[in-house]
Amino acid sequence: MIIDCHVHDSKYSADSHLDLYEAIDGAKSMGLDGICLTNHDNNTLKDEIGESAIINGVLVIVGAEVITFEGDILTFGLKDIPKEMVSAEELLTLVKKNNGIAIAAHPFRNNNRGIGNNIIRLSSLLTGIEAFNGSTYYEHNMEAYSLANRLNLPVLGASDAHRLEKLGTYAT
Repeated sequence: MIIDCHVHDSKYSADSHLDLYEAIDGAKSMGLDGICLTNHDNNTLKDEIGESAIINGVLVIVGAEVITFEGDILTFGLKDIPKEMVSAEELLTLVKKNNGIAIAAHPFRNNNRGIGNNIIRLSSLLTGIEAFNGSTYYEHNMEAYSLANRLNLPVLGASDAHRLEKLGTYAT
């Protein structure tokens, strides 16, 4: 399966210009098998479609991109997202307690939203690293890829799409 693991829709991420069904149709037309909707600090879409659904032949998995004091983490399997900002360790412990998945999102992006080298101390709580992000500079992606390999953590790719033209830039 080929899945874009980091997509935002305009209904639940204010900075996105991508409608859910436009994303699904776009994913299908480019041959993606699925997309993960990881809206900013919420997984509210799950109230509409559940944790996952097949829509128009495309697997849609609901997660969230959660900002922590250290940076962004993609989470899957959490029933409730913390209402206030927490530390990365606190969020990752909560994810682990709920048998969820936690992926360091764009860890070396130059906008203070990546957890960067905090990955080293948090590696035992992470499921993987988004080393290939379609909205991050190549050098920063390569830095994440190198660290993931050094720590023997799984590497994922995702578009971080907020617009249709970015969808599928990277996928897993």
